[in-house]
Amino acid sequence: MNTNNTALRQITLPTRLPKVGTTIFTVMSALANEHQAINLGQGFPDFGCDPALPNAVHEAMQAGHNQYPPMAGVAPLREGISKKIATLYGKHYDPQSEITITAGGTQGIFTVIACAVGPGDEVIVIEPVYDSYIPAIDTVGGKAVPVQLIVNRDAQGKITGYEIPWQAISEAITPSTKMIMINSPHNPTGMVWESGDLEKLAEIVRNTNILICSDEVYEHMVYDGQMHQSVARHPELANRSFVISSFGKTYHVTGWKVGYVAAPAALTHEFRKVHQFNVFTVNTPMQYGLAKYLENADHYLNLPQFYEQKRNYLRAGLAKTKFQLLPSPGTYFQCVDYTQLGIPESELNSADFCQWLTTEVGVAAIPVSAFYSNPVESGVIRFCFAKKEETLAEAIARLQRLSKS
Repeated sequence: MNTNNTALRQITLPTRLPKVGTTIFTVMSALANEHQAINLGQGFPDFGCDPALPNAVHEAMQAGHNQYPPMAGVAPLREGISKKIATLYGKHYDPQSEITITAGGTQGIFTVIACAVGPGDEVIVIEPVYDSYIPAIDTVGGKAVPVQLIVNRDAQGKITGYEIPWQAISEAITPSTKMIMINSPHNPTGMVWESGDLEKLAEIVRNTNILICSDEVYEHMVYDGQMHQSVARHPELANRSFVISSFGKTYHVTGWKVGYVAAPAALTHEFRKVHQFNVFTVNTPMQYGLAKYLENADHYLNLPQFYEQKRNYLRAGLAKTKFQLLPSPGTYFQCVDYTQLGIPESELNSADFCQWLTTEVGVAAIPVSAFYSNPVESGVIRFCFAKKEETLAEAIARLQRLSKS
């Protein structure tokens, strides 16, 4: 067919996500690569995992575990997860009917929302909020209801941390509220929930049918002697909750994209209906390799000490600058207030400051304002300390020069 003189029809597609562009993580990582900056923006390690883990995957491949696994995940991995949760949090999840292996935490979160939220259903999210939550809610026709963390400040106006806005959460609940999404340890602020917070959440949802989506991918990164307060610890909450975690975060293999969702059998039944058509199942040899590696609890029990040392190293270096350090009791992120640097650039909004920091100073960070549905300027940016010591040392040296200029 000759189309030389025929205008090709332009096909357009109505957008399901009109407010969404390229994520801030992709933008800042690309900018860091372009300017050969040290990337403390996107949350991934720049060091390798324990060689025993890929070796276990290789052994699984050599043993012939290369075809489709069961839709819910291979039995040894689900059994290992069940044992881990019971040991740490005192909650038994049936590995057959209550644990599902997912293609990372993000796929798990999306599938939770897709199976539970319908058009017009309201989902309360707590801002600053991880960037996948609201688009997932929008995609299925739900309505995100943002409630902002309370920013605590001292007498001089300096940010001292964040507080959960219990009154605002309670007031945001309507007859259309289907779910509350929570995240602890919290990305991007690094705050962690305490046992009293679980009690307050239970009080709010008691005598309702509201579900909880609990993003706990940083569960093994809680510091200063604190314990991770999983909703699995609280029977009343566990009964209505989907719990999401990530092997990528725990074992330094973010590119593997393997996680899991634990939930009561009735919730898991609906979750798997969507999961089987969303992703169907997850990489077989990696599941067997992870199952073997999970047998040694030290691999996750030692993680808090490992990352606490990195956090302390970065904080000690930044303490010699004019950046103001916010508390970081969890995750592998450190937030700082840059507005007191005493340089002209400290007057920039946080997105522009991060652009300048990347291109001119050579250190990439993420503006916390990007984690709000409508950007909120607090003068706070986020650094990732899941890096080799030499990477952190060079980043610190570059950032310290700001206080000497």
